[in-house]
This record gives sequence, C-alpha cells and structure tokens, in this order.
Amino acid sequence: MNEIEAHDEKSPAEIRESRKQQVALGYRILAAQRWGDLGDGHISARDPERTDCFWMLRFGVSYHLARIADLVLVGPDGEVVEGKGPINMAAYYIHHPILAARADAVSATHVHTGWGTPFSAEVRPIEPITQESCIFFEDHAIFDDEEVQIQSTDGGRRIAESLGDRRAVILRNHGLLTVGSRVDDAVGSFVHMERVAEAHMKARDAKPISAEAARFAQADLRRNQVGRVAFWSMVGRHIGNPSVVKG
Repeated sequence: MNEIEAHDEKSPAEIRESRKQQVALGYRILAAQRWGDLGDGHISARDPERTDCFWMLRFGVSYHLARIADLVLVGPDGEVVEGKGPINMAAYYIHHPILAARADAVSATHVHTGWGTPFSAEVRPIEPITQESCIFFEDHAIFDDEEVQIQSTDGGRRIAESLGDRRAVILRNHGLLTVGSRVDDAVGSFVHMERVAEAHMKARDAKPISAEAARFAQADLRRNQVGRVAFWSMVGRHIGNPSVVKG
C-alpha cells in the first residue's frame, strides 16, 4: 500500500491522527524549502469531530522540528482547547473564517516565500504558462486588499469571501494561500503554486496556452491528485520515515 492509500482511515480517531501527522510533516516540508524560518506561516487541519476547531503548530517551534506533540487545537474563539503553548494569532484570524466558510475544506496553507510574495505584489492572476499553472487556471482568486497585517477575523472573513469555492487565493502584497480537502493536498498544492509564481516572475514574456488546453491538463493533473503526490514525494525526499513526527 502506498503512502496516499495508507492515509485513508475511517474512524474519527484515525482521521485526527492522520491529519495531525500530515500537519507536522507539512511544517517540516516548508522548512525543507527554506520557508518559515521567521515563523511567518501556518498550516491548519480541521478536527473531524469538533469541526469548528482546527489543529496547528504552537508558536515558537522551529518548523524543521515539528512533531504531533507540538500541535494545539484552536477553538472558534481563538482559545487553545487542547495542547499547550501560545499560538500565532494571525493564523487564527485567517484560518478560522476560511474553514468556517468552506465546509469542504479540511486544511489551509500559507507561508511567506521568495517568489509567491513578490508575485502577489503585482496583483495579477495566474495564466496557463506552465504545466503546473494549469492546476490553478480559473481556480484561484485575488484578495485585492491593502490589509497585509491581518488583525481580526474580519480580515480573514474578507479573505474567505475572495477565495470563494476556489483552490487558492493570492493575497495582495502578502503571498499565497491554498486550501484542500486533505492536509497533504493543501500543502502539496501550495508548493506547486509557489513554483507557478516563480515561473510568472521569471518568464516575463510568456505565451499562455489556450483555455481549452489548460482545462484538459488541469483535469488530468487533478485526476492524478498532484497535490497529494507532491506532498508524499517531498516527505520521502526531505524527511524520510513519516513516523519521525510522532517522537
């Protein structure tokens, strides 16, 4: 059984454990890309039973050392209802409204990156100029707002409204954010989106493919679950044994 199949558990307890493991692994993946050294990012995972709560890494833990034991459960009012430690309140302000608005979403990923952040400052949409760009063709939004320092759930609510039912949102002058029905999909999609931003910043005179060709590529890529495949490929390359986060 491969890694993707191995994480299709059924009971709430198994689902919770799987999601928490993927969150911890996700933070380590961000660290492997040299992202989040300043603590400027967050990954969420909705609890399968307390669905108005989500798991995230407590504040102050270096991403490359993230473990399941370092996760805390954040309640709808921003309080820690399970686990110990402070949290990055910006994560609560952003993730809670998004998960509240998207019953289909289990996870969201956001971290400041070398290409996604400057690309967001250009306030332009993704075009189908590369294979990976097709993943987000007609399936992303732009949060065209000057509030880069989100200080309330109202800011997060407006991000959620811009996102709508799409896979991702470009936060103006701030960076990228992806959502997924699984943690591994949200994190893997984020890495793809960062590569897409890099391509857009480097290929200044790129010629996009047609909408028809982009939609064909998108359907095939999604059928092959590219976000999840990317996640577990990076686990294998950068982390090794997924159980390391259980220690």
